[in-house]
Amino acid sequence: MVASKVLPQVSTHEGMGNIVFTGGTAFRVWAPNARQVQVAFYNSRDQDNTSPSSLVSLASENNGYWSCDVPGISPDQLYRYQITNSETGAILYKIDPYAKQITNSVGKAIVRESEFPWTDDDFRMPDYNSLVIYELHLGTFDDDPGDRPGTLTRAAKGLDHLVELGINCVHLMPLSEFAADFSWGFNIALPFAIEETYGGIIEFKKFINRAHSLGIAVIIDSVFNHFGPSDLDEGLRRFDGWSQGEHGGIYFYNDDREATDWGPRPDFGRPEVRQFIRDNVMFMLDECHCDGLRIDSTCNVWGFNNGQGWNNEGFNLLRWISDEKNFFHHHPRNKIFIAEDWHNDGWVTRPTPQMGAGFDAEWHWFVHEARRALESPSDQSRDMDGVARALYARFNDDVFKRVIYIESHDESGNNDALARRIDPSNPESWFAKKRITLGAALVLTAPGIPMIWQGQEVFSIQKFTDQVPIDWSRKNTFNGIFQLYQRLCQLRRNWDNNTRGLRGQHINCHVVDNLNKVIAFHRWNEGGPGDDVIVILNFADRTWDSYRVGLPASGTWWCRFSSDWAGYSSDFGNVGGHPVSAEAVPKDNMPHSAGFAIGPYSALIFSQ
Repeated sequence: MVASKVLPQVSTHEGMGNIVFTGGTAFRVWAPNARQVQVAFYNSRDQDNTSPSSLVSLASENNGYWSCDVPGISPDQLYRYQITNSETGAILYKIDPYAKQITNSVGKAIVRESEFPWTDDDFRMPDYNSLVIYELHLGTFDDDPGDRPGTLTRAAKGLDHLVELGINCVHLMPLSEFAADFSWGFNIALPFAIEETYGGIIEFKKFINRAHSLGIAVIIDSVFNHFGPSDLDEGLRRFDGWSQGEHGGIYFYNDDREATDWGPRPDFGRPEVRQFIRDNVMFMLDECHCDGLRIDSTCNVWGFNNGQGWNNEGFNLLRWISDEKNFFHHHPRNKIFIAEDWHNDGWVTRPTPQMGAGFDAEWHWFVHEARRALESPSDQSRDMDGVARALYARFNDDVFKRVIYIESHDESGNNDALARRIDPSNPESWFAKKRITLGAALVLTAPGIPMIWQGQEVFSIQKFTDQVPIDWSRKNTFNGIFQLYQRLCQLRRNWDNNTRGLRGQHINCHVVDNLNKVIAFHRWNEGGPGDDVIVILNFADRTWDSYRVGLPASGTWWCRFSSDWAGYSSDFGNVGGHPVSAEAVPKDNMPHSAGFAIGPYSALIFSQ
């Protein structure tokens, strides 16, 4: 081992982790309980972590931080920090918490410069009322199944499928470095490092650049309510050798507040930890050009025990990162923060000056009412009042402050695919297809930001696991179902300029027929031809030749979508789908009405 070269001067460069400059690399790390900090360099990935090829000492900045500029160190150099604890003299070899790329979660950090040849200057994130989100797990969104997880490179090729579908925003499940190769991604070991199995930081930037070239925004899942639990000993846990008892050291609470169901909770009250999380947010938004974040389990940031206790430090952290993000609203690229908050409380999406957390939207309980209405084996138990409540719900008088869906990784992974919940004995049955497609129409016409879970569009019936890729052969087998989702996405985005109301704030559920299990609602933005939209949903196994529904205007109403069209599936009945003429017969508190033919478990969309 080469002897340490002592460089007493602190770095002249701003930033944390490794900072590449002309002729060398700067290093800066927070280790307040260290007697000495050195950068340990390695010549190969297989080299023992405790046997570096050379060491360079960092200078103390006398505030808990250590840094120096190291000439001659260039990108791709492998390193760790060798930290000597000030109290015990114990020597630890730790991965840089700010490393943007590592060999693996128990390996070595890699020096990586920030520059990338972006070509997305002209990209603009769609307005919130135009978004159609597609939740995607990189490890299983794969066109080449095998014994390894999918990659960012292969997922980038799959973006063409999403363009064909009509998606304009992709939500990536967590892709920060986690233990092992297969994971949902919520067991994050190092939040800045992009999972090496997926391809690392450069492939991540390539993915985003290509998505933007295709008009697709990219939201990533970020996990701050806990880290780990696996492989934390290689990095964050007891980073500089200090801890209170058996707790996690400087990055974590060192008392009972540390406990969550998944891993240790960061210390949101410690300024350096708050800065660490804030820097990670800005790294994703700025350097990586992400268009937004979905923050996992925010009720375990602002609270304890899933929100049963209050954590003011966590609440203030959420407010701070929201305010920091809002700087980007003055940037040509808009950004969005989405909360997963199980309490569905409006203050999460209330602006910070009004003592809210400042999020732009949150996942909504719409999913529970919708699934109850779709899953029940008995038509009589379907609750149309519950569906109506879900349709009317909003946060802070803005329908686009909620994300709505009927399947996500949680439902499909923790329970099962919705098709199997509907018909466990035959998930490809007529009953399953009809109610799945009815649910799709409900999500993509309801007020809110709609989200599709990967595989729904090809009628996937498999429970989500992190080791089984999507069966893409189903796109051919069930191409009609794909076309149905495609048509709904087009209507939701008003491609034909005759369903503008689906992007509006307004809804009137003017038919809530619990006896016959029919819902009808009027969506509009400003109203009038091309804007007013009527949606009729039949939640029963019954065909109607003429179900009368109120209409807001006279004239001809054109069918833009019928889920019972046989082109979507050969066993569908082709009931309805014809234009109707509004009659001067008041109905449902509207001045006109018409009789509509509608098939069982079917949806109709009409406009003028």
